[in-house]
Amino acid sequence: MCLPLLLAQSSGHLSVGDVQKVAGMRNAAVQVKIPVTVEAGYHVNSDKPSLDYLIPLKLTFDKSAMGALEGGTVVYPKASLEKYDFEEKPLSVFTGSFDVMANFKVSANAPAGPGVAVGKLRYQACSNKACYPPKTIDVTISYQVQ
Repeated sequence: MCLPLLLAQSSGHLSVGDVQKVAGMRNAAVQVKIPVTVEAGYHVNSDKPSLDYLIPLKLTFDKSAMGALEGGTVVYPKASLEKYDFEEKPLSVFTGSFDVMANFKVSANAPAGPGVAVGKLRYQACSNKACYPPKTIDVTISYQVQ
């Protein structure tokens, strides 16, 4: 089934809260909690959508934008199975507020001091009636190498 795509949309219906600064020594593992909120009345597909054509929530890190951090393994919360008018089967979605966790290792040869890593969060917000064009927003992580 095809969903109507609404193009005249100024809000992305998803926001990323303040990401707490992390600190770690060289070769140390660090974990970053990324708070995400989906506007009431909307959902985003989980990282493992129920149907092939649905666009998953996906946080990625490009090596060139990671500074002294390596890895960027992402752990998503447990999704909910929700039933919507436009699909017979329940869909695997995220709603409300939740945390996405990113795991890194501080590079062995990282210079001491502050830095910033930037990731990209791609998602598609949907209401019970329609899905909006996919969006990608930057997720900035400040860190301190000790």
